[in-house]
Order: sequence, then structure tokens, then C-alpha cells
Amino acid sequence: MTDLLIKLIPVFPLLAVIANGLIGRYLWSHEWAHRLAWGSVGLSFLCTIGVFADVVRTGTAHEVVAYPWIFGGDLTINMAFLVDPLTCVMLLVVTGVGFLIHVYSVGYMHGEDGFTRFFTYMNLFMVSMLLLVMGNNYAVLFIGWEGVGLCSYLLIGYYYDKVSAAKAATKAFVVNRIGDAGFLLAIFLVFINFKTLDYTKVFAQIGHLSPEMATAISLCLLVGAIGKSAQIPLYTWLPDAMEGPTPVSALIHAATMVTAGVYMIVRNHLIFDLSPVALTVVGVIGGATALFAATIGLVQNDIKRVLAYSTVSQLGYMFLGAGIGAYTAAIFHLMTHAFFKALLFLSAGSVIHALSGEQDIRKMGGLSHKIPWTHKLFFIGTIAIAGIPPFAGFWSKDEIMAHAFTHHHYVLYGMAAIGALLTSFYMFRLTYLTFYGKSRMDHHTEAHVHESPMVMIGPLMVLGVLSLTGGFIGFPPDQGWLHDFLAPAAGASGEHEVSTGLVLTLMMIASGIALFGWALAHYLYSVNPTAPDRWAAKAGVLYSTLMNKYYIDELYDLLFVEPTKKWGLALDWFDRVVLDGIVRAVGHMAEMGAAGSTWVEKHVIYGGINIVGYGNHLMARQWRQLQSGMVHHYAAIIVAGLFLLAVVIQLIVQR
Repeated sequence: MTDLLIKLIPVFPLLAVIANGLIGRYLWSHEWAHRLAWGSVGLSFLCTIGVFADVVRTGTAHEVVAYPWIFGGDLTINMAFLVDPLTCVMLLVVTGVGFLIHVYSVGYMHGEDGFTRFFTYMNLFMVSMLLLVMGNNYAVLFIGWEGVGLCSYLLIGYYYDKVSAAKAATKAFVVNRIGDAGFLLAIFLVFINFKTLDYTKVFAQIGHLSPEMATAISLCLLVGAIGKSAQIPLYTWLPDAMEGPTPVSALIHAATMVTAGVYMIVRNHLIFDLSPVALTVVGVIGGATALFAATIGLVQNDIKRVLAYSTVSQLGYMFLGAGIGAYTAAIFHLMTHAFFKALLFLSAGSVIHALSGEQDIRKMGGLSHKIPWTHKLFFIGTIAIAGIPPFAGFWSKDEIMAHAFTHHHYVLYGMAAIGALLTSFYMFRLTYLTFYGKSRMDHHTEAHVHESPMVMIGPLMVLGVLSLTGGFIGFPPDQGWLHDFLAPAAGASGEHEVSTGLVLTLMMIASGIALFGWALAHYLYSVNPTAPDRWAAKAGVLYSTLMNKYYIDELYDLLFVEPTKKWGLALDWFDRVVLDGIVRAVGHMAEMGAAGSTWVEKHVIYGGINIVGYGNHLMARQWRQLQSGMVHHYAAIIVAGLFLLAVVIQLIVQR
């Protein structure tokens, strides 16, 4: 029975994709389209609960083969699923939070063009994410990995007639391809070394892997994780992804897709454990990203963009946790983050819905009494992400910080502590500017402010309860039920005996940091609201640098985008002027030479020209096969090239 439920989890949203995507727009109304969409995810959630209960009861993992997929030579790959404690936690987050967001979307997207198309994309994303977390091998993982990337492109560019949305979708797709190249290299290296792609077989042979090869595989995996989870230096796509509808931001870019990199690192923790160098890189990138993104969030004025940089920062905490060996704490924070960040994004969507599309917090204020439910629920999310006890964010974030301190990663602890202070400050800044003080709305907008319908408020209430109580699943720190449950899949955290006094002291420090950030925001944006403008004027260059996000996008344009464009233009000029010019010149010379030649000489000249032309034509016809327009042809060429590159890396490492 459990095996059947496991197979059904991705099947329900897949059927919804087929029904809505192929015939839904022609055969039924929007009502049936959205019911099919959220109903299918709800059924997947119910199946997940059944599977989770069985894993808890029996304490055993399940491997289920749906069907043989690829076989030949040394390579055998099945479309198969592995459901262990780590998979269960991810499934509950993906299907549970995903179901709430689908229900919320019914109200938020009401009246939008492409309503059925939107829910088709959302269900397709669910299928891809479920394959990503359920696959029992790297091939199935990669299918889901690429699938969520495709859905991200489709959903960010949902408003395809909007130039900024189309550019943001393209940017997300291109940046993620950089990370995917590293991920593919890691998969090839795994197969070269283990002759299999199944997790259980790979991890059973892990002791035969050399430290050098473990480092190579881990760093390649990390490149993929950096791209998907928006870490330095590949984070720039995520803030721009806010061009998509708000439910998209909540589902893909807060609660599920961007956590895929964290899941992938924890799933492969046995490989990372063999490479202290790779773990150090993971921790440093996480700490730097957590602090860096938090500084940018201090001054942003778009409500969704503030939350976007907050997401980048919180993902940094998860990477930091994984980098210091606190894998369970990283997954714990992944779970609590899904609760409060989905709550914040959906509450922000409720604000935008109430203000007829306005997203600039400088044009808000005084909304606490006009949309009271949204205000209360957003405030709960703010307290949770700030890390104030007993809300969920406190327990998971404090556990990561405490682990860093007790294991002598003092620099990373300091980065995390400063990032926590900034997080508390900019989130309460966002809350005060949005809901308190005098109204800064224009009269027309203010006259039409209204609370969102219950189909939107209901999911917010559930997420509010989870943001308040969800952290207790990991209490007491490092010893709670969640830690015992995840230990077989995520490994022990490497804890050593720590005095109760130190634990309490670290908890008090973390609470004090969050409360100080709240107090500072309260003073600047409630008690003395004119002070921020004076501080901004005094900050000068620093303020403009933060406002312009350290000019990283401009730097990338200068170093990568514009040179690539110029190189393309240069090649175009070379083709049109040089190559075409040579052909025209040769033809002209041939005509001149032929004019005074004998009959035999003329035919020799024309014959020579025809042979060259015919030869080029034959070569062009062959090379044209590479440009077939078929995506799977291009994918095969890329895979072949990356495989050769993996072989070269293997040879270099062996030397």
C-alpha cells in the first residue's frame, strides 16, 4: 500500500498538467481548472501524510521502481523513488505549502488572462519538484532539477508581454544553466568512479573515494547548488524573479525550488564529509551570502524585492549550517523558512491585491486598520523571520548559530549574528512602512483598499499557525524529535557536550540581537520617522551603493553580457564583410580571368569554383544537422561535451 501511495504522489499533479494543459482551456471553465489544480496537489499531500506515517511507524526507507528507464553496458537507470526521513520532510513541505499556495492563487489570480495556463505551469512545477526530492538516483534528480528550472522560466515570464518579466525569466534561465553545467559534471564524475547513479549504491562504496575526487565532486555539486539556491555569485536572478505573480514568488522562490540546492548538499553529505575543503567553501559562501544580501535588503523599497533579498540571506544560513556539518539544522531552517517566508510573500500579495497592484512601500502606510487580517499575519511572519522566541525562525536560526559557535567557527558565527541583526531591522522597517504611520497612498488607491477574500486569508492563517508553532518540532535544540527522525538520512551533527549555561547564553544573545533590531526599526520608523532620510543623506555613497545593490548587475553586464554581445557582432561582421567579400572577390577574379581564356581554361576555372562551392555546400549540409532546432539534439551535444570534460578532470585528479 505504501509503495502505491509513493507512486501516486507525483502522478496526481501530472494528470492535472495533462488535463488542464491539453484540453482544459477548450472543455471547461476556470472553476474546474483551479479545482483540478489544487485538488491534485491536495491528494498528493494526503498520500504524503500516509507515507510519512508509515516511515515514522516502521523506521525504514522505501525504494520503489516505477519502471526501467535506461539500460545498456554498465549503465542502468530506473525511474525509481527513494522515500526516507529526509524525503518525507521535503515532501511535506512541498505538497503542504504547495497546496496552500495553490488555494491562495485561486483568489489572487482571479480574472487574469491565462488562468488555466498559470495552474498548468504550477502543477508542472509540483511534478518536477516531487521528482527532484523523491528520485533514488542522480538522473531522476536531474530531471526534476531541470524541470523546476523550466517552470521557473515559464512562471517568471508569465506576463510575457511585459518586457521586464521576459528579461527576468531569461536571466533566471541563463544563470541557472551555469550552475547546471557544474551539476552535470558532478554526475559524470560520480558515474566514472562508482559505475552507478543510484544513491544507495554510491553511498555504500563511499569509502573507496579518494579525498581529491570527493573534493572535485563536492565542488561541482556546489556549483549547481549555488545557481539553484541563489548564492554568491549566482544570486542575481532571484530578486529579478519577483516579476512573476506573487504566488509564484511564494512557491518557487521562497518555499521550495530555491531550497533544492540545500537538499542536494544534505542528500550528498557523505561525499561532502570526505572533503573539509568543500565544506569550508560551502560555509563561507553561506555566511557571506547571508550577510551580503541582508545589507542590500536594508534600503530596498519594493515590498517583494525586500523579501527576495531576505530569501537569498536565509538560504545563506542554510548553506552555513550545511558547511559546518549541522545538516539537520539546515533542513530544520529550510522547513521553518518555508512556513514564514510563504506567509510573508502571500501576505505581501494580499497587500498588493488591496492596493490594486502597488508594490512601493513609500506609497503605503496606515494599513493596519484597513486590512487587519493581512496586517496581523504579516506581523507574525516578521517576528518569525527576525528570530524572536518562541516563533519558528528562532529555533532553527539559533541552532545554526549555536552550532557555529560551539564548533569554533567564530567568524561564521559573527557573520550570522550581524546578518540576524540586519534581518530583524529591515523586516520591521518593512512592517512599519507598510502598515503603520500616516497614509502615503493617493486618494483613489486609499478609497479602494479592501481586505482579501477568505480563499486568500485562509491559507495565511494556516501558515501563521505553522510560523508560530512549527519550531517546537526541533525542541530541545539538537535533541528534538526532528533530529532523531532525520539522523539516518542527514547524519549526526557532530555535537559534543555543551553546558546548559552556554546554550542558554547563546539563546539569550540571539534573542537580544533580534529584539535590538526591532527596537532600532521602531525608533527610526515610528518614534522618529524623519531620521532615516537624514541618515541616508549623511551616508551618501554607501546608501547609493546599497540602493544599487553594489552595482553587481552592472558589473556582470560590463564583464560578461556586453563582451558576449560585442563578440557576436564581431562574428557577424566577419561573416558579412570578410567571408562574403572573399567569395565575391574570387568570383569577380574568375569572371575577369575567364573573359580572355580559352574554352578549356574557362571550364577549368568555373569547374574549380563549382567544386569549391559544391564542397562547401556538402560540408554545410552536414554541419547543419547540428543546428536542427531540436532541443534534445542540443542537450545531447552538451552532455557529450561535459562527459569529455569530466574525463579530463578525472585524469587530472588521478595525476
